Amino acid sequence: MKNRTVERLLYAEITDMGDMPVRQPFPTQQVGQLDPFLLLHHHIAELPEDAIPGKAGVGPHPHRGFSAVTFVYRGGVHHRDSRGNNSVVYAGGTQWLHAGMGLVHSERPPHDLQEHGGVQEIVQLWINSPAAHKMDQPSYQALQAEDTPVVESEDRKVRVQVVAGTYQVATGPIKPVSPVLALRLTMKATGVCQVPLPENFNAFLYLLDGSIRLEGYGLVEGHYAVMLHRDGEGVTLTATEDTRVLLMAAAPLDEPVASHGPFVMNNQTQLMQAMRDYQMGKMGILIED
Repeated sequence: MKNRTVERLLYAEITDMGDMPVRQPFPTQQVGQLDPFLLLHHHIAELPEDAIPGKAGVGPHPHRGFSAVTFVYRGGVHHRDSRGNNSVVYAGGTQWLHAGMGLVHSERPPHDLQEHGGVQEIVQLWINSPAAHKMDQPSYQALQAEDTPVVESEDRKVRVQVVAGTYQVATGPIKPVSPVLALRLTMKATGVCQVPLPENFNAFLYLLDGSIRLEGYGLVEGHYAVMLHRDGEGVTLTATEDTRVLLMAAAPLDEPVASHGPFVMNNQTQLMQAMRDYQMGKMGILIED
């Protein structure tokens, strides 16, 4: 297999999102989106013993025009939205929210987080929706760890959770609005993982920790994202120490992007309409219980 070459190596600098410190490898001043991937946040927080879960996390806020995907690595996330969805996904699980025409949602620590160690670690990724699906009815998919297909290497050093798309014999249960491959890799030192990629897909890796050797490139350490050229059949990783890696690939949309805060549309007129619709209550109201 011919391995893809590296287009960019991006360090996930810490930035403040409200009161929450997050690591953000992209977008940066130098790099915008990797079509259709718009933004990545890696967040770790310990819930204080006296914290009220219903007041922690991120309160009600709107979205339109893209999918907000949350990969839960430690703890859990309690999702509620103005369409009536209400569920908690725990470590190893994934929440896939296609905002479509718009809704209001919140993301809180679950009430039993302290029982799970009190630490919450998530990666949230925004994936742009094609113009044809930006005004779809919103949809929410909750995938727990035990319902996520796993492919394990013969030496047990590589474990791949298949969230969306197909890897080897496994197909992920999540059904995105456009083709996406979403893999969560857990690798022990010296483990090797080879992932074929469709030639027309954009792809990137994000290392939550540890380090890997990328075939044809070299060492990549934790808290770095690797954007890949579309010039090969896939990618080969060798863990140089224990590591967790998120691998994402998707067909680029090749459409204009107009964004403002939680709205991602194709032009300024649509953005203005999104703001008006939200202010008029057309995205619904979320009253948290």
